[in-house]
Amino acid sequence: MRAVPAWVDKVHDRDKVEQCIYDLCFNPDGSQLVVAAGQRVLVYDTSDGSLIQPLKGHKENVYCVCYAKDGKRFASGSADKTVIIWTSKLEGVLKYTHNDAIQCLAYNPVSHHLASCAISDFAFWSAEQKAVQKYKSGYRINACGWTNDGQYLALGLNNGCVSIRNKNGEEKGRIERPGGAQTPIWALAWNPAKEDNFDVLCIADWGQGLSFYTMGGKLVGKERNIGFDPLCVSYFNNGEYLLLGGSNKMCTLMTKDGIRLGTVGEEQSSWVWCCAARPDSNYVALGCQDGTIAYYQLIFSTVHGLYRERYAFRENMTDVIIQHLLTNQKVRIKCRDLIRKIAIFKHRLAVQLPERVVIYELYAGDSTGMHYRVKEKINQKLECNLLVVCTNSLVLCQEKRLQCLTFEGTKEREWVMECAIRYIKVVGGPPGREGLLLGLKDGQVWKIYLDNPFPVHLLKVDSAVRCLDLSPSRKKLAVVDESSQCLVYDLVKKELLFQEPNANSVAWNTHCEAMLCFSGNNVLSIKVDMFPVHQQKLQGFVVGLCGSKVFCLHISTMSTVEVPLSAPMYQYLEKKLYYDAYHVACLGVTDTDWEALGHAALEGLDLDVAKHAFVRKKDLKYLELISDIQERLRKGEKDKEMFIADILAFRGKFKEAARVYQRLGQEQRALNMYIDLRMFDLAQDYLGAVDSVDRKALIRKKADWARNINEPRAAAEMYLSSGDTERAIEIIGENGWIDMLVDVGRRLDKADQDGIRQIAEHLQRLGQLSYATEMFRKLGDEKSIVLLYVEAQDWKEAFLLAEKQPEYRDLVYVPYAQWLAENDRFAEAQKAFHKAGRPEEAFRVLHQLILNAVNESRFQDAGYYHWILAHQCLDIARSDEHQKTKMIERFHEHEKHASIYYAYDAIQKYLDEPFTSYMPEALFSISRYLMLETKDLRPKGVSQFAILYTLEKQAQQLEAYKLARQVLEKIQQLRIPHRFQEYIDLSSIMIRAKPYHDNEELLPMCYRCSTYNPLMNTSGNCCTQCRQPFVHSYVSFEVLPLVEFQLEDGITDEEAVQLIEAGNPSSSANDGWKQGGSDHYQTLQFDESSTSVTDLFTANLMNFETETGEFVPVLVSRAVLKTMDPGSVLICKRPKPLRFQFYRNLLPDLQITQCPSCNKVFHVDDYELQVLLKGHCPFCRYQERQSSSETEDNKLV
Repeated sequence: MRAVPAWVDKVHDRDKVEQCIYDLCFNPDGSQLVVAAGQRVLVYDTSDGSLIQPLKGHKENVYCVCYAKDGKRFASGSADKTVIIWTSKLEGVLKYTHNDAIQCLAYNPVSHHLASCAISDFAFWSAEQKAVQKYKSGYRINACGWTNDGQYLALGLNNGCVSIRNKNGEEKGRIERPGGAQTPIWALAWNPAKEDNFDVLCIADWGQGLSFYTMGGKLVGKERNIGFDPLCVSYFNNGEYLLLGGSNKMCTLMTKDGIRLGTVGEEQSSWVWCCAARPDSNYVALGCQDGTIAYYQLIFSTVHGLYRERYAFRENMTDVIIQHLLTNQKVRIKCRDLIRKIAIFKHRLAVQLPERVVIYELYAGDSTGMHYRVKEKINQKLECNLLVVCTNSLVLCQEKRLQCLTFEGTKEREWVMECAIRYIKVVGGPPGREGLLLGLKDGQVWKIYLDNPFPVHLLKVDSAVRCLDLSPSRKKLAVVDESSQCLVYDLVKKELLFQEPNANSVAWNTHCEAMLCFSGNNVLSIKVDMFPVHQQKLQGFVVGLCGSKVFCLHISTMSTVEVPLSAPMYQYLEKKLYYDAYHVACLGVTDTDWEALGHAALEGLDLDVAKHAFVRKKDLKYLELISDIQERLRKGEKDKEMFIADILAFRGKFKEAARVYQRLGQEQRALNMYIDLRMFDLAQDYLGAVDSVDRKALIRKKADWARNINEPRAAAEMYLSSGDTERAIEIIGENGWIDMLVDVGRRLDKADQDGIRQIAEHLQRLGQLSYATEMFRKLGDEKSIVLLYVEAQDWKEAFLLAEKQPEYRDLVYVPYAQWLAENDRFAEAQKAFHKAGRPEEAFRVLHQLILNAVNESRFQDAGYYHWILAHQCLDIARSDEHQKTKMIERFHEHEKHASIYYAYDAIQKYLDEPFTSYMPEALFSISRYLMLETKDLRPKGVSQFAILYTLEKQAQQLEAYKLARQVLEKIQQLRIPHRFQEYIDLSSIMIRAKPYHDNEELLPMCYRCSTYNPLMNTSGNCCTQCRQPFVHSYVSFEVLPLVEFQLEDGITDEEAVQLIEAGNPSSSANDGWKQGGSDHYQTLQFDESSTSVTDLFTANLMNFETETGEFVPVLVSRAVLKTMDPGSVLICKRPKPLRFQFYRNLLPDLQITQCPSCNKVFHVDDYELQVLLKGHCPFCRYQERQSSSETEDNKLV
């Protein structure tokens, strides 16, 4: 490190009396220096040291100055107890006072508040607040400084302590020093370095100590004795170095840890009261007691060492950084002392410190290969100009003298040269016998060996040696002399090979014997063999060349530059030296260069180099070509021109390749090449030369080419002309040319069935059904015509064809049913499946619909689908005699499920919806009906709890308390939902306060035996006396006055209907009155004898008692049928194979109707209301009038 004086000034007053420089500071950009000199504030221009302006405003000596970080203002404090605020334009804008002389100032680096400290107090001032806030201090304040974040202010006190204050003046911490009042704090400064996780405070006291503390008072490192009384301390802007001035009359440069590095300039004639570093530069200003202001530039010399790709250099004067120039790995060694010299060789590193030399070795156990540990220490103060380390030795160079020391510090050998040694380079060798190249000032080049006392003279150049390097084979030597000439010698022949100008450094390529590089005038020159030099711009000095990577030292920074070695490679290619070009390419060229090398070597038939080049490019095409050529060579083919022609064709040089083929008599190869390239015009030039050419094949090739270049019409015409009808039809169909398809199809012979079928399929795809039908008819393929209309979903035409040809019914109805199912027309879909003879599919559709409806709580829909399933079973029973019994059983099963789901829908809506349209009586009847019907049958989704819960609520409302209690007992046996648990528990208790009987009006009466049945009927949905099943209205589920009767054996359903319809309507309703009269009058008289006539049907009602107690139906004979009033009989004409059901209305005044589709019975008013609301039967959804679209679909099915 050297300090070069930039300028010096000495300050006097008017009487020529020296003025003490108590303080100085830089503005933020470093262009101005503000100095406290006597009673004035002086502002200097730092570029030339000229005085810009003296500022007057204080009446006594100015003790301190400070510049704000934003550069807008600075402050000065004086012994006259005042602080003056100055602007950057050197104008005073504000003055305020303290009770004592001002000792120090500090601007907050963040908020730019000013802290001013007098002897007994301190104050805060800001531009936003005009009032100055003052705070008392118990001891004299000598120094102050803000932390980097501007949150805390450190005060150096005369009692040896440091007080940490916040921005409100409150003390937040205190650093107690061991010396106490005997070591007053005279200077302090916070380290501005950003990389530390905590702020470090540097403290200098008059106990001649320098120490570092954290804000919490913890000592960092150790306290150092500096040997003089400090007066000022300040950091460089980046916090790496520390300046210290004091009674030793010098400004000392230290590391941030307090390690002494040297002095700034010479010793001054008086105390150094202040010093500061210019922001972001290496300039230092200092002020002395005798008025001297000195401005120095610090020059930090580069201390480094290089061995191949490992570069060691000094950083922060005390640290060694070892950098791997290829991987950019770095490792730091902290020496904690000034580093003077560095040397590196293989796994050894030598570091010279002021009092010792430390030898490091590379730790073999480290996987990264960058870990160094101490091997030896030579505790001697050694002086040298150059330092070299070898495997077991240390070499020192001092002018002419060269000494070899062991790692223990023992001198082994010494050489004395004729003049000063300018350059030393270790060129390797066995341990203990390494060789060194020496370049002397008089131009001589010597080589010495550590185990040989006699140096070997190599050569001599005309001027002093500046740099030299030995080639990897040690046969060539490159020397750069003082005249900037690069000279290359052959050490074997002792002759000069060549020389190049404008060189200041040189380096051989460690991977290539024939390549070296040298730099000069910011130009990098690369020379290979005897070829011309290739140059490119490069700042700095080249110190190494490893493959394609150049190690360049610019100022103090070493960088690795990747340089393409394309130029040397092409120089070799021009001379057809393919192997040498490949060797250069391996060092580092671009992909394009590799490709050029491969092509050049291939055309030169150097197949090995070409193969390596294309392997590097991963070009499989050329690798296959090379493999093919090698195989042909192994088979004995020797015609090199044929190989060259193939290579030219492969590279795209077709005309050249064709001329070579023609010269060799291989016109067929030229023709095939042009055909493959679709160059048919050029191919025709070779048709005459080849007699065996198939012209149709050429036309096909041309058609293929026309198709590939998007000329489909021309390609189709060419295919037709060459007889390739299949490809022509494919192109015409792909482009949708309908007229052309039809024309080709009509011209084709019937024997060409594949072509006609291909045309028909294209027409079908294009939606031209009539033309496609024409083609299929030409083939006589009626089945394809049916499938054609089915795929087009033209069902009307498909059904017409199915009627004409019944064998294709499955081909029509199955897809039609699937189409209906996809369009959510499931009822029609299952009919279509049934029509197609696929009952399994029909059942599967309906079962899935039922499952979905139950899962979605659409129980009325579930009942409707069960009803459809029941009638599907009847259809199968009619058509299949073997399954008749089974299907009838399934019919009754599905019909019962349909009734249960239909009734349960009302219960579900009652529980889920807030309002219901059902009266309590209706809900009571429905829930009671479901309770009886689900006694032995539990359909999926039907909740027993929901049924019993509804029945219990309605029973209590209708005063059927006995039934309610019985139902609650049954509910307790079920799993009760959480939201109903409280109600059930409460109802179970409250019902016990009700009378244990039911409302007699609710008791159902059997219209056959006139017996009143209990509401909780254990016999099921029938009379407990006569077992006659009850008949319910399918809206309110009230018991209707209907009694089912059956026919005696031998009476058919049709005959019974005729007998009933032929009966006397008044025979059972005249009540003993007899009509009479003639043409002129009418009479009505009471016939007493008629009242004694017994109703035959009523007499049969009572025939229900049997010994076994089984149900006995009402049987009627022909005589009874004749006496029945047709108006009191309901006939359910069920489809075959079921028989009709006959019901007698015992209360003819009660109007009852039935649905003609499902044969369910209703009160007339209820049925008509439901039809008006829904438009169909509430159970089977039968409509009197269907829409035209549905009628049409039903006709299709």
